[in-house]
Amino acid sequence: MLTFSLRRSGLLAACAALWMAALLPTAQAQGKVVLRISTPAVPDDWHAKMWTVFKDSLEKSAPGEFDVQINLNASLFKQGTEPAAMARGNLELTSVSAFDIAKLVPEFSVFTAGYVVRDPAHQQKVFNGPIGAALFKTVSEKMDVTPLATAYLGTRQINLREVRNVKTPADLKGVKLRMPASKEWLFLGEALGATATPLAFGEVYLGLKTGTIDGQDNPLPSVRAAKFYEVTRQIVMTGHLVDGVFIAISNKAWNALNAAQKQKVKAAADAAASYNNDNRIQEERQLVAFFRAQGLQVTTPDVEAFRQSVQKTYLNSDYARVWGKGLLERINATR
Repeated sequence: MLTFSLRRSGLLAACAALWMAALLPTAQAQGKVVLRISTPAVPDDWHAKMWTVFKDSLEKSAPGEFDVQINLNASLFKQGTEPAAMARGNLELTSVSAFDIAKLVPEFSVFTAGYVVRDPAHQQKVFNGPIGAALFKTVSEKMDVTPLATAYLGTRQINLREVRNVKTPADLKGVKLRMPASKEWLFLGEALGATATPLAFGEVYLGLKTGTIDGQDNPLPSVRAAKFYEVTRQIVMTGHLVDGVFIAISNKAWNALNAAQKQKVKAAADAAASYNNDNRIQEERQLVAFFRAQGLQVTTPDVEAFRQSVQKTYLNSDYARVWGKGLLERINATR
């Protein structure tokens, strides 16, 4: 009887051990910090690939600590709705545009104006320095999200269907320049000296082909992707808007991390942004040769003349009234 009891006890112990072993992976998975990412970027975009770098960086620095879930193509949340989802605690990470931030942090609209950021290097110096620190603190307080790193989106250039001698904004007078259909974008088009014309992005190719519009503005990768080079003859390297998006985490998720985890997540965001920035800058450089090979003239105007004229136009508008006192001057002085 004693032997049977011992055997029965041993059998139960073995079964319990097997049961615990079966549950262990689930328990470990449940113990991980879940980081859901939502982005409208398509798989081939550097802004999509950078999230894999973020995930790989965390897996290397903190093996088994995080469950990073990447959702591309706006499959989890529609573009523009991510900040609200993060504030509700339904999303941990996304990339937020300056235009989205400016809706709740009006002073951030300075970065939607023309010729504020000079180039990608200036962009990083501004946002990695005291200006960025102060603005990101305000973003955290007003939006309940914490920006971690700045990812370069691209520099917008002007793309014309007919060749023009463009040196200053006066040379764009009468040019019907397609801009996205919002007052901020249309104001930028007018500030550049052109006649800003609202048109949906999907209609731009036909508009250029038929002459409904005389030109459009976009970063060079977008010009190639949309094949605008087939219906235009010139690219004017105005560099009027150096755009970026900000890798951001919800405050709920950020505050739940310990100090070591915060450091690792911040390092992963920096690695992701650097990967994106390096590849996007290299791609833009290569595209100049590509467009010339397609028969387009690639010209450079008097960029300083454009900068002075556009900034003066903004400073004399209602847009500048919400910028912090001296903010534009401090951005311009950043070297």
